Amino acid sequence: MTSLIYLYDIVLSIFLCLYLVIIFCLTKYAFHNMKKKGIEKQNALYYTRKLVHIFAGGIVTLFIPLYHSAWYPLLAGLLLSSITYFSHKKGNSLYWFQTNKDLNDVNFCFMWGISIFILWQLLQNPYIAILPAAFMAFGDGITGLTRNAIFKKQFKHPIGNFFMLIACILLGFTYGGYGGIPLGGIIAGILASVIERFEFGPIDDNILITLSSMIFLYAYFLAENIFKFPF
Repeated sequence: MTSLIYLYDIVLSIFLCLYLVIIFCLTKYAFHNMKKKGIEKQNALYYTRKLVHIFAGGIVTLFIPLYHSAWYPLLAGLLLSSITYFSHKKGNSLYWFQTNKDLNDVNFCFMWGISIFILWQLLQNPYIAILPAAFMAFGDGITGLTRNAIFKKQFKHPIGNFFMLIACILLGFTYGGYGGIPLGGIIAGILASVIERFEFGPIDDNILITLSSMIFLYAYFLAENIFKFPF
């Protein structure tokens, strides 16, 4: 039985790796296609960066509860952190979604793996464990696409947070519901949507979104088990 579980998890990993390769190829194509259509390089790069957020980080996150162990997303996050970090050091070989300005994509990958692993280990509940990563991937991706589409430049604006709020509430209700705390998931989604507006030097919104929602979800889950909230 154990060997079948390992085989299942390995097959799932191979499937997700192939999916990521396809997404990277498609976003690279999208980047060059946008440039051909006259979209400025920086705007095209930002679009593809947020598409990677959603379709690579976000969609893969939704598959994580199918695993039998939290070690798989942790190892994936650390591996992708290393790949994106060394790409920066080599001169942006992943140029269609990386910039020389920051290492936010490295933070994204690292916090994605760490947040899922820690919450899964603490709560033994993969549906709740994926929520911070899902907020970061879908929520921050949607807010970035919205701002870039409306203003044609990258900066914080409440309109982006509004669309992020909708996405995060839906994610929180759905996956928080699967994990037994739909109200906690909704509140965590609201918190993440507010926190996204802040950055403190190297501590970017990827770190703040996942860290704040991790702490809240852990506290809420413990309180729910003590006080037995109705939602």
